[in-house]
Amino acid sequence: MSETTQQRLDTLAQKIIDTDVCAELKAQATQLVMGDGNPDAAIVFIGEAPGKSEDLKGKPFIGAAGKFLNVMLEAAGMERSDVYITNIVKYRPPNNRDPLPDEKAAFLPYLLQELDIIKPEVVIALGRHSMEYFLPEAKISEVHGQPHQVTVDGREILLMPLYHPAVAIYDRGKRQTMIDDFLKVPALIDQTKESA
Repeated sequence: MSETTQQRLDTLAQKIIDTDVCAELKAQATQLVMGDGNPDAAIVFIGEAPGKSEDLKGKPFIGAAGKFLNVMLEAAGMERSDVYITNIVKYRPPNNRDPLPDEKAAFLPYLLQELDIIKPEVVIALGRHSMEYFLPEAKISEVHGQPHQVTVDGREILLMPLYHPAVAIYDRGKRQTMIDDFLKVPALIDQTKESA
């Protein structure tokens, strides 16, 4: 089953390339950065866009923010191979700037297809950019660490917004809050099983 899920994700990646999504971004990026991890995962983490390390290696969250994400996964008793990690925007924005609204809008249908292929029970939105689609009125500073029931393309999904791991790099005071929030993640899976 994993293989067919992965094949569908590979087909989706090729479709993004062939359709020339965000041609200006694509032109200055090294490569498309799709998701990484277990394609049959119960939990999907969604960030905003690849940074320099991700652009060079072709995998999401492998730079400084990714190292802190690994620390938080470990603290919660999880490994990267247990989960699936992706971004809304799949090409690195120049100089690591925030993705623009039209870039996020262009990639959103592909993110939704990615979620439809994986069918996760829980989606973790890492930062405000990935949270905006699911909770458009919310502020990350007010809702981080709180689970929300959302409907995505007719499917009920448990969503938890968390601060983006990069926040810990420039605001070390938030590190413990972020780890505390992260420690709630494994219980979300149990919660979805109980309500099933």
